[in-house]
Amino acid sequence: MTSLVIIGAGPRGTGVLERLAASLPELYGERPLDVHLVDPHPPGGGRIWRDDQSPLLWMNSMAEDVTMFTDDTVLQDGPVVPGPTYAEWSGTDGQRFPTRREQSAYLRWVYERAVAALPPSVTVHEHRTTALRVEGPPGGRQRVRLEGRDLPLEADLVVLTLGHLDAEPDGEQRRLAAFARRHGLLHLPPDFTADADLSALPAGEPVIVRGFGLAFVDLMVLLTEGRGGRHHDGEYLPSGREPVLWVGSRRGVPYRSKIGYTTAERPPLPRFFGPEQIAELRSRRAAPDFGRDIWPLVGKELGWAHYHRLFTAHPERTSLPWPAFEEAYAAARPGSAELTALAAAAVPDPADRLDLAALDRPLAGVRHTSAEALQEELRAHVAADLDRRHDPRYSPDLAVFHGLLSVYGQLLTLGGDIGGGWHGFFSYLASGPPGPRLRQLLALSRAGVVRFAGPDIAVGTDEERGVFTATGATLPGERIEARALVEARLPDPTQELTRSPLMRSLYEDGAAVGGSGLLAVDPADGRVLDRAGRAHPRRFALGPHTTARGGGAFTRPRTGGPAFRQNDATARAALRFLRDLECPGTGEAARRPA
Repeated sequence: MTSLVIIGAGPRGTGVLERLAASLPELYGERPLDVHLVDPHPPGGGRIWRDDQSPLLWMNSMAEDVTMFTDDTVLQDGPVVPGPTYAEWSGTDGQRFPTRREQSAYLRWVYERAVAALPPSVTVHEHRTTALRVEGPPGGRQRVRLEGRDLPLEADLVVLTLGHLDAEPDGEQRRLAAFARRHGLLHLPPDFTADADLSALPAGEPVIVRGFGLAFVDLMVLLTEGRGGRHHDGEYLPSGREPVLWVGSRRGVPYRSKIGYTTAERPPLPRFFGPEQIAELRSRRAAPDFGRDIWPLVGKELGWAHYHRLFTAHPERTSLPWPAFEEAYAAARPGSAELTALAAAAVPDPADRLDLAALDRPLAGVRHTSAEALQEELRAHVAADLDRRHDPRYSPDLAVFHGLLSVYGQLLTLGGDIGGGWHGFFSYLASGPPGPRLRQLLALSRAGVVRFAGPDIAVGTDEERGVFTATGATLPGERIEARALVEARLPDPTQELTRSPLMRSLYEDGAAVGGSGLLAVDPADGRVLDRAGRAHPRRFALGPHTTARGGGAFTRPRTGGPAFRQNDATARAALRFLRDLECPGTGEAARRPA
């Protein structure tokens, strides 16, 4: 029996299964096929979106912005199979932020619908366990070894959709953990906040928190509302069981708020970073450098999105006719001073200009003489960000968001490993927390439960006093001391640190590693690459553990869905390969090297 194994049955594995069902009649017909799904967690939600987690944890997207179904904006070869957004499926307010438990039910329904769409010739087998290793030559069947099972699964093809992975601590984390053990302190390394044991964090005592992204937001919620506190009319009513969270990061500010309005118009994208530019970058003999070769094009594309919206929707705030600005903008070199000068001449108010550097590091060069002055500045920063991101007068911000989505889609077609800097910038600007969470952050700050440590936080240790320390660039000479340290960020799933035995076995078997330590895959269809750059004919991988990782957990409707495009390409390549196995001597399988 021809068989396919999908390792990881969360949203990505479910998406691949949906695409298999969509293209199977065209590419595989009614031939028998066994599909094996391997995941210790329930199919659909997987680990991150499982049902058994705190009901206080929300999705990071509004109900109307979450879909698992393709539409005609997705550049794919497979058929479009429409389906409801979360809001349409649940009948809830589209502007609401559902809980992760609620999203788990939607994902389970999507999974069951995908299984039901398969013909009777396809049998789906669920294995609630962990895959430990994939063995087998490129020219032969693969063997997937499972935890708790003596005999491996035999597979003609394997797709890895593992999602986020655990990692071993790096050198710094090992040093901090050893210090904590010597002095009886508490150290929580990078982890998925919903899985971390927070019970030992003491009430009323300072805790140093390094990281100000979405992992911090979960931590904030679980240590406040999760310990009995309540938010009421913009104030936080503490339970008395909360610790005092001193939070800092490289930027020193939380991720930018989700935009709280919609507009019908989207900028005409791509314009300056599209297929033409991607083809030119791919044609170069040497791999392009992100900072030198790609970022200037990205900056020009985001600027185009911003100013197109400003000039067309708010022309009273500009001092040049749009055709004149458009011509001059198109002629200016990416990343040049010409673009900056043009914006200054055509847009009188600096608040209406796009300054990516200032957005990225809003506290650069800022110094304060007291911790209270820093608290006031951070509260003002968060409040201003909330006001702007919920005010349609600043709709160019939404245009930049669409520009970021467009850029991400193009980068996924470029291939190679663009590194973590772009992903961090994208998440900070486009994948920040819901506005209500930042309002809660303000209330917690006013209540003294959250304290801001500022940017460029440096965590240290004091052997004599037996405490963790933290200093920041904004408060020279000031030092925070605490007996607990929390790293509020996800584990680093690189080759050196991955805790996954499956990933370790792939690397041992010759799989290539990208520049940022992630599994190297072919951007065209997700095939795993070896160290000579050759694509494995029977192994595919998609998701955040690969060099083709995408931005955001889910896709907004009618935004092109790069993850959908990847799922479709992988599913169709898999089906063609399996079909050709059934007809020896023809097709793709016969052309693959043994």
